[in-house]
Amino acid sequence: MEKIVAQGLLYDFYGQLLTRHQQEIYEKAVYEDLSLSEIAAVSGISKQAVHDLIRRATAQMDEYESRLHMIERHRKITEAIRTLQEAAGSESGQEALKQVMLETARKLEQDLA
Repeated sequence: MEKIVAQGLLYDFYGQLLTRHQQEIYEKAVYEDLSLSEIAAVSGISKQAVHDLIRRATAQMDEYESRLHMIERHRKITEAIRTLQEAAGSESGQEALKQVMLETARKLEQDLA
C-alpha cells in the first residue's frame, strides 16, 4: 500500500513531465490497477515493454524528486500547517500560540532557503 501511495505522489508531482504514452501506461498501472498483461493487451505492446516503461518512468520521476525535492517540501509544509492548526485550536495562551507560530515560520523559512 505504501508503495502505491509513493507512486501516486510521484505521479502527482512529476507525471506531467512524462510523455503522453508514459502517462497513459503509468495511470493504467497505478490508478486503474491493471496487470502488466492487461495493459499490454489494451495498449498493443508487449508485457515486457509495459514493465520497462513503468520502471523507466518511475526512475525518471525519482530522479526529478532527488533533484527538486518537491514531495519533501510538500510534506514539510503540510506538517507546518497541521502544527499551526493544532496550536490555534488549543487552549494555550496567546504567548504560547505566538511562540508556535514563530517557530513554525522559522522552520518553513529554513526549508525554503
